[in-house]
Amino acid sequence: MTEMTQVNSYANGDSAPYWAGIAEGRLLFQKCGACGSVQFPPRHHCASCWAADPDWTESAGTGEVESFTIVRRAPLPAFRDKVPYVVVSVTMAEGPRMIAALEGEDALSVAIGDAVRVAYAKDAEGNMLPVFRRA
Repeated sequence: MTEMTQVNSYANGDSAPYWAGIAEGRLLFQKCGACGSVQFPPRHHCASCWAADPDWTESAGTGEVESFTIVRRAPLPAFRDKVPYVVVSVTMAEGPRMIAALEGEDALSVAIGDAVRVAYAKDAEGNMLPVFRRA
């Protein structure tokens, strides 16, 4: 088993530092040393200027709901006990957009423009994942 697999089974060569941060309860984004662009998802080059090997920077973990959907029919048997649940598109304070579940007792009353904060939850395999909660 590789070190990446131990951190999170979703990790690959470009995303291993991201998943290691998630395992520690820290949300990390890549920031280009050449042009200053902050990006997500992780990749081996800057999506804005194509400079190689962007640095990692810690996110404030806050953002705003750009869009959302309420899932009322489970797409797979593993999700049957979770419906209804909310999936949000969040514009993070640093600029990148993330898509993740919105959790919490008030999740179903979400609205576009709501402030959210990152939290962490384990999936069925025990991997830590970023989720959001209304702020």
